[in-house]
Amino acid sequence: MSTKPGLKNLYDEPGPRGKALNLIISAACLAGLAAGAAWVLSALAGKGQLAPEKWAPFLTADMWRTYLLPGITGTLQAAALAVVLATALGILLGVGRMAHTRWIRHTCTAIVEFFRAMPLLILMIFCFQVFANYSLFPSTQLAMAAVVTGLTLCNGAVIAEIVRAGVHALPKGQNEAAIALGLGNGQTMRMILLPQAITAMLPPIVAQLVVALKDTALGYQITYVEAVRQGIQAGSAYSNYIPALLVVAGVMITINFALSQFAITAENRLRKGRKTLVKASEQQVAVPAL
Repeated sequence: MSTKPGLKNLYDEPGPRGKALNLIISAACLAGLAAGAAWVLSALAGKGQLAPEKWAPFLTADMWRTYLLPGITGTLQAAALAVVLATALGILLGVGRMAHTRWIRHTCTAIVEFFRAMPLLILMIFCFQVFANYSLFPSTQLAMAAVVTGLTLCNGAVIAEIVRAGVHALPKGQNEAAIALGLGNGQTMRMILLPQAITAMLPPIVAQLVVALKDTALGYQITYVEAVRQGIQAGSAYSNYIPALLVVAGVMITINFALSQFAITAENRLRKGRKTLVKASEQQVAVPAL
């Protein structure tokens, strides 16, 4: 068993037989994954999907200029707008759910629960029809407006719950200390609670933003120009559906991975900065021993 100080032993360290069994299970899993990958590659090769001529169009400027880059640009534009608006809406609704005024609290709760239960695709289609019927946006921007609105409302409702959970996870002494200092509810939330909760909220918020980026693909149903739609059209034009979708999947995975890494870096910097501030404040209030 591990004897490192300060660490709790959650389970007993396996002995020689346990380690051997773990190695066997790991080797079997790796062999299964390798066999599955080989079967998939064999099936693709049998259908001619791995032939060089199927992948050659991706080395041409016309493929990227006509199909892939417009789709990737549309995906990033919709995701960026939705991320900013959903984060702002989520913070407002999350704070509203913790308000002391009853009608504000109940109204925000009803909005959050409604849009959490609403399927995103139905919301996009509904917004598209409403915007088109009442001419709320230019015809060229209808699809984008519907996609951004749907993503904002659904993801904002989820972020509101993340904000509420992050604030409630803080020690109760923070709120009590703010009351003792004479701060109002709004000042306590803005100056004390939210700044401390943001570090804990960052990973789940970024995870939700990754979901928003992926959900832009639902805009395909309302003719929005995004990565998946353009990948399908490229596959139709060059008769290489599977390579086109694999390339689009690789692009989306790369973007999501970069966003996740950014979140990890930002979280580490926030934690490091908070620790530095705490140490500085402790040094300022420290009384030298007599």
